[in-house]
Amino acid sequence: MKPDDLLRPTPRGLYCPPGDFYIDPIAKVDRALVTHGHADHARPGNRSVMATRETLDIMALRYGEDFAETRQVATFGEKLRIGEVDVSFHPAGHVLGSAQIRVAWKGFVIVASGDYKRRRDPTAETFEPVSANVFITEATFALPVFRHPDTGAEIQKLLASMKRFPERAHLVGAYALGKAQRVIREVRIAGYDEPIYIHGALAKLCGYYQEKGIDLGELRPATIEGGRKGDFAGALIVGTPSAFADRWARRFPDPVASFASGWMRVRQRARQRGVELPLILSDHADWDELTQTIEDVGPEEVWVTHGREEALVRWCEMSGRRARPLHLVGYEDEAE
Repeated sequence: MKPDDLLRPTPRGLYCPPGDFYIDPIAKVDRALVTHGHADHARPGNRSVMATRETLDIMALRYGEDFAETRQVATFGEKLRIGEVDVSFHPAGHVLGSAQIRVAWKGFVIVASGDYKRRRDPTAETFEPVSANVFITEATFALPVFRHPDTGAEIQKLLASMKRFPERAHLVGAYALGKAQRVIREVRIAGYDEPIYIHGALAKLCGYYQEKGIDLGELRPATIEGGRKGDFAGALIVGTPSAFADRWARRFPDPVASFASGWMRVRQRARQRGVELPLILSDHADWDELTQTIEDVGPEEVWVTHGREEALVRWCEMSGRRARPLHLVGYEDEAE
């Protein structure tokens, strides 16, 4: 059997013919299996959606309760039958509820990673390697230059800056799903117990994380209506990256602009964004974690998608594994 008989790239996304379903489709389909709640993987309008409880909840928060005609909860590790195929969901470590999807048919196994990371994250389930004949891996940071530093050290950079400039507000740009909650929780673990101010676009998702037992501490709306700029001196404010380009960010006193992203490793990107305090904090695996994951999974063949495919394909080939780029369209790099 050829791997493409079980799972193949199409203009709508990865398609499984014997199960008649798509994984993270980019166009409307009858049956979608969704790895996680980010908008480039989880789109509304599919007739039927299978995902973890958290991903389904997040899709409902973002798109409304009618984002699909029907939905089915996939519990981590539970084997489910779709057509002729056995599928199961396994933790990916990317954001809350994110999953790798294992697809098995006639003794042949393909694991689609979705987005994933190997770092400890107090706001997401820990990644679990799943053995497979073919492993489909993301490649967002698939260049040897990308080796993410220690998370705690990056958080200490932020806290040290806040002590150094107590008269200034610190604005941290972080993606609304996953990154913002992770930054807040890591700051709490580091001992910061003052109120943290958040942009309104983060409120629903932060509330959901707290409902799921992830303690984010006291959060307050980041607004100066009825107050003064000086009220936010020394404050920590977390907002979406897009908010930093509008009038919202200019409401605060002499703000220190900070961004939390793996892309902050690239100094030119930090300068282009006007970032004074770059925080190298990613929800994707770095080069060493990508290559270690392939070793852990032990596939005969690797398919590489949405990212720097060529370098990782070459590494696989030099390591004695077949590999090919999928060049799937519709999936974005982590911009935050």
